[in-house]
Amino acid sequence: MALNCGIVGLPNVGKSTLFQALTSAPAEAANYPFCTIEPNVGIVSVADDRLDQITKFIKPQKTIPTVVEFVDIAGLVKGASKGEGLGNQFLGHIRSVNAVIHVVRCFQDDDVIHVAGRIDPIEDIQTINLELALADLEVVERRLGGAAKAIKSQNKEISGKAKAQQPILEKLQKELAEGNAARMMDLTDDEKETIDDLNLITLKPVLYLCNVDEDAVTNNGNEFVEKVKEHAQTENAKTFMICGKLESEIASLETEEERAEFMEAAGIEKSGLQVLAKFAYDMLGLRTYFTAGEKEVRAWTFHAGDKAPQAAGVIHTDFERGFIKAEVFHCEDLFQYGTESKVKEAGKFRVEGKEYEVKDGDIMHFRFNV
Repeated sequence: MALNCGIVGLPNVGKSTLFQALTSAPAEAANYPFCTIEPNVGIVSVADDRLDQITKFIKPQKTIPTVVEFVDIAGLVKGASKGEGLGNQFLGHIRSVNAVIHVVRCFQDDDVIHVAGRIDPIEDIQTINLELALADLEVVERRLGGAAKAIKSQNKEISGKAKAQQPILEKLQKELAEGNAARMMDLTDDEKETIDDLNLITLKPVLYLCNVDEDAVTNNGNEFVEKVKEHAQTENAKTFMICGKLESEIASLETEEERAEFMEAAGIEKSGLQVLAKFAYDMLGLRTYFTAGEKEVRAWTFHAGDKAPQAAGVIHTDFERGFIKAEVFHCEDLFQYGTESKVKEAGKFRVEGKEYEVKDGDIMHFRFNV
């Protein structure tokens, strides 16, 4: 299960610079709007100290971390949902992601053109949010337009679904028309599941990523960041501060030693990008379990609350379909006792059934029969 995040924002807020730092991929970054005319996709390994520790006790032939997929989407502008600019071409790409990372410009730089000619992060946020709401409104109204016919369908499944969706769609239509995000409507889990096939952009969780200058990193923020934080609270959204320029410089260094020296000189303990994935994980309620053996030690992503068969299905659907049992111990037990046999001697090695709720950091081996 790969975590998939779409990076959105106005032109020249630093999206492509951040994407380059995240992936070390050559996404074109230029000082003019619409330099990104195709969505760039990059796969990024997620650093996990536990994975590294496991390999000290179980020596594998290879180590495979979990990954995050980042999609850098062209800068949206006011009117994008109606065809302005180029960003509207890529609204469809945002629908396919699990979460939205909204990059907000929180720095002053006369050398970097702002599409509106001034720095106002809240207005920028509102511009993007309105365009995304209007794009969702179009989807909702299209579905509503066909609802009457679907309800009359002889196919009970089609008519039943249309009847269930119609009142939800009518509520969505009203809110989206006013520029409000679907995630602000307090829809129940059942209602969300009912309209899941619409892939509404504004129903996805959002992280506001404040792109700042180096002074703001040193001072732990600035007035722009504070405004974004205040706005995010009204949406119950998360915020994260990062210096795209600094991260780009760190990513351009060739060795870990060079990066460590650079960060020490800059007065930062960790690269902001090293913890960004953790924010995204938490936002989506994702956790990690491990499989460990001589051939490979590997990290797997699952949803918090998943039972053992569901977690097994992350590896292969046959594992879930033919699940028999799971052999489980926690990575902390391995760190404490040193070997799997000593973990067993300590009574920490368990055999769990279908109702076992997988824990973050579990080391698992699945038995199945198909």
